[in-house]
Amino acid sequence: MKRIGIIAKPQNTHAVKKILDDLLPWLAQEGKEVILDSDTASITGRASPHQKSKVPALVEMVIVLGGDGTLLSVARLVEGKDVPILGVNLGGLGFLTEVTVEELFSTLGKIFKNEFVTDDRLMLKAIVHRQGERVAHSLVLNDVVISKGTLARMIKLEIFINSQFVTALRGDGLILATPTGSTAYSLSAGGPIIYPSVEAMVITPISPHTLTNRPIVIPNDVHVEVVLKTREEGTTVTFDGQVGFSLRHEDVVEIWTAESKIKLIRSPQRNYYEVLRKKLKWGEG
Repeated sequence: MKRIGIIAKPQNTHAVKKILDDLLPWLAQEGKEVILDSDTASITGRASPHQKSKVPALVEMVIVLGGDGTLLSVARLVEGKDVPILGVNLGGLGFLTEVTVEELFSTLGKIFKNEFVTDDRLMLKAIVHRQGERVAHSLVLNDVVISKGTLARMIKLEIFINSQFVTALRGDGLILATPTGSTAYSLSAGGPIIYPSVEAMVITPISPHTLTNRPIVIPNDVHVEVVLKTREEGTTVTFDGQVGFSLRHEDVVEIWTAESKIKLIRSPQRNYYEVLRKKLKWGEG
């Protein structure tokens, strides 16, 4: 790997600058060419002509400095490119950004010696149809969430899998999550944890009116359609918790597995079960 991209969380400028002040000269000493997006470059007082969306096409690996939210935003930019992502956690829960700041240089040393393993993570594509017209779309690594507004009553949704009617759901909403996203919002709503390499997605109701509406794990090769039957305004669909779109009566949200996966570089210091134990505090107390 000769060309390394670095994308950082722009709000965490003090912590990012401290890392970059050490990381950039170290990478130069290792003979690596570094590509920064314009926001990350500005933290160091430099200038860069590269927009964040252009960085993955220019490099052989992307280092993400931040939290899971920052990594999710980068994941959507890497679609169709064989570019692995190394997530470095600058605080917070960090299921995706496994590597700590203290482990960064030793981890990079192993990566440059080709001593690393990647996890191929399934992603979803979502399209919103309105009266037969495509009005919104997104790629997601974690989840697609359909939820009521702050003042809305329960919403009603009809769910179809491969054009077969599954159920009419009344409640606060619905989560369609990847295995990666199974430890995010879906988990807090009562959904199961799915091992990242499992080829599946999970449909998790949010506070369903009928308690027998339970989460269901389905194969990754199906098409899911969710139709909004509620007439009141306020319902939204959110992609990875970052991009939102307002829904109207009879809008259809279509979800299926993306053609390509993204590659996350696994921390050499720990395995997935260790991450679960640490992040979810299993066995404590």
